[in-house]
Amino acid sequence: MIKKVIGIGNALTDMLVNLSSDSVLADYELKKGSMSLVDSQLQTDISKSVAGCPYSLSLGGSAGNTIRAMARLGTHTGFIGKVGYDTTGEFYEQALRNIGVEPYILHSKSKSGKCVALVSPDGERTFVTHLGAAMDLQADDIDGTIFDDYDCLYIEGYLVQDHDLIRTAVRLAKEHGLKVAIDLASFNVVEENREFLQEIVEKYVDIIFANEEEAHAFTGKESSEEALDIIAEKCELAVVKIGKRGTLIRRGEERVHVGIMAAAKRVDTTGAGDFYAAGFLSGLAEGLNLRQCGTLGAITAGKVIEVVGTTFGEDVWREIFRLRERVRADKYLF
Repeated sequence: MIKKVIGIGNALTDMLVNLSSDSVLADYELKKGSMSLVDSQLQTDISKSVAGCPYSLSLGGSAGNTIRAMARLGTHTGFIGKVGYDTTGEFYEQALRNIGVEPYILHSKSKSGKCVALVSPDGERTFVTHLGAAMDLQADDIDGTIFDDYDCLYIEGYLVQDHDLIRTAVRLAKEHGLKVAIDLASFNVVEENREFLQEIVEKYVDIIFANEEEAHAFTGKESSEEALDIIAEKCELAVVKIGKRGTLIRRGEERVHVGIMAAAKRVDTTGAGDFYAAGFLSGLAEGLNLRQCGTLGAITAGKVIEVVGTTFGEDVWREIFRLRERVRADKYLF
C-alpha cells in the first residue's frame, strides 16, 4: 500500500506570464499547450518579448508541484532533483523544507533551471524551459538507499528524455519494493519517446496518469476509452483525464468515471495535471476508493486553475480540506 511518496523531476523555478494574446506563440513558432526545451538565450529573448505582461515567480517543476501539494495534503513526501550553486537553488531547497518535503537535492556548476510558462487568455499554458542544472541530474546520482523509506516513486514525464536516468531510477525503485507512478506530462514528449515509454511501462510502471492527447500519443488510439483499456493492460492503475468530461480510471476490471469540479473562474491551467495527481495519490495513501481518489484529484486540480501559478493561500487550502472531509464521507462525489 502507498503511504510515502518520493518524486523525481526537474527542479525548476517558474516564471508565469499572463499573455494578452497568443501572438508571441506564433512569433516563436511555439505550439500552444506544448513544452519546449530551449537554450538560455532563446528563453531570455522570449522573456524580453513579453516584458510588459504581468508575471509571477514560484517554486515549480511538474513532479515538484505534485510532491509539494501532496505534502500540504498530509502525505509523507520527498523529492530528488538538481540545482545550481546559486540563490535560486538555495531558495528551491529551503522552500521544500518549509512545506515539509524531504529534499534529496544534488548540485551542479550550471545555473538552476527555470521555466517560463506563457499563459494564454483562455488559461492554456505553453512552457518554454531551460533546464540548466536540472538537466545535469544523471543515472549515477541515484542512490538506491534513498528509496528505503518510501513506498512509491513518482516520475514526471518530462524526464523520460534521459533514458538512462529513468531506467536506473525505476529499476532501483522496484528493487527496493516501491510502486512506480508516472505522469506522461506532454504529448510531444510522449511522441518523441513512445518506444522507450512503452518499454519501461511494461517492465516497471504500476500507475499512469495521462490526459487525452498523451494517452492517444502513447497508444495510437483516438478513443479515450480504448486508450484507457490499452494502458490498463500494461499497468496496475490507469488514469486518463478527458478535459471537461472529467477522468476515466481503471484498475483491473474496476472502471470509474469522475466528473470535474467546476472552477469559479478558469484563470491558468498551469499545474492542473500535477495537482490532480497530488490529490489522487494522497487519496490512495489514505486508502480511499478510486472514485474518492478521482474526486480529490478533481478538487485540487479545480482549485489550482482558479489562480495564476501553483501557489495559493491558506483560505484555499482550508476549503480543500473541508471538501476532502466530504469526499471521505462520500458526500461530495461528482
